[in-house]
Amino acid sequence: MANRSISTRIYERLVRHPAPRQKADMAPEAQAGIPGNFVILLISQFLVQLGDAVSNPKIILPWIMGSVGAPLYQLGFLVPIREAGSLLPQLLIAEWVSRYRLRKWFWVFGSLFQSLAIAGIGLVAWHASGALAGWLIIALLSAFSLARGLSSTASKDVLGKTIPKSQRGEVNGWSASFSGLITLVMGAILLLHNGHPLEAPSYGYLILMASLLWAAAALVFIRIRELPGETRKPHNVMQSLLQRSRILITDKPFRRFVITRSLLLCSALTAPYYVALAQQLLGNPLQLLGMFVLASGAASLVSGPVWGKFADVSSAAVMAVGSFIAAGLGFLVCLLAWLRPDWLALPWLLPLCYFFLSIAHQGVRIGRKTYVVDMAEGNLRTDYVAVSNTIIGAVLLLVGGLGALAGLINLNGIILMLSTAGLMGAVMASCLRK
Repeated sequence: MANRSISTRIYERLVRHPAPRQKADMAPEAQAGIPGNFVILLISQFLVQLGDAVSNPKIILPWIMGSVGAPLYQLGFLVPIREAGSLLPQLLIAEWVSRYRLRKWFWVFGSLFQSLAIAGIGLVAWHASGALAGWLIIALLSAFSLARGLSSTASKDVLGKTIPKSQRGEVNGWSASFSGLITLVMGAILLLHNGHPLEAPSYGYLILMASLLWAAAALVFIRIRELPGETRKPHNVMQSLLQRSRILITDKPFRRFVITRSLLLCSALTAPYYVALAQQLLGNPLQLLGMFVLASGAASLVSGPVWGKFADVSSAAVMAVGSFIAAGLGFLVCLLAWLRPDWLALPWLLPLCYFFLSIAHQGVRIGRKTYVVDMAEGNLRTDYVAVSNTIIGAVLLLVGGLGALAGLINLNGIILMLSTAGLMGAVMASCLRK
């Protein structure tokens, strides 16, 4: 009873207490478990998001690749593999997951596998170097991404079964804020570091510590009180894939969401180019890494709860506003590169832009996660998540190839192209069904 009382008090402090009609989308027997499930989801997502921050493929992993002497061309694989690897196989994963009445165990096993893969990257930083280390890190990142896809498919279904619509955005928002606070501290430590640059083994310790966060999240998630849901009988795999994919043709609102989400990728894909531009202008001091980590953590801290509450009012509007901000920042950076390139060489300017870009990305991320969970119930929700993630995975691989254009188009040109797509996505998001 004591644990339940603590959960209830935390829940009532963080969430606007819902009126009975706001719980209408929940089964009566599930409503008693809402406070405890809210806190468990909050803690597990906090641990995962903190792990993501400590092993960030946009900031931390490139630095590790550099510290082990991996070739520069391998850096271009990090973000597409991290994201697309978890998204592309989700149609197959969804076919498997939908056969079971309880979905939380898929999240638990996925989180444990992610922990093992991240620990492997830490060991590589200790014992390998050069191109071999780079390929090993990429291979382990691929395994991590596949496990992440398993957790992702299950997580949205569990969230939809355990938390009412009016509070789902707040789970994502508060967890992002709490993880941002810890990331802020890590960035401050790096910023104030006055010694010699860290060696590869030191980064290995950092990544091994991050791996423990996924293991801890799995142990916490086991305590979720999930009611058995509907199942789908096994089908021929190809027939099932075709049947699920058909909703792109027959379901117009869902199709518009997928197109919009594809355009909104600009908020994630432009981030590494801000870091690369800063390294191009300022070199690779550890303090610069600290400033970018600090910016990322501060953005999550201040924006997470705001976006979460906003998403529970209108998740489509959150996506639109976040993408407008991301696109506007990209246009500003390109304008400065054209008119005042000396300003971009100021040590604080690009990290400041990255701070606002991270705020925008949090909005896009929280908005689209809340939107797709609220679109449907049961197996249809699982289908929506799986189909949209698979399509986005393919788009990521295609758009990720923009990095290869860096030899033909400068970094500013790539940022401009992505920001233009983001502006189009913001317009489409503003027209989505509320």
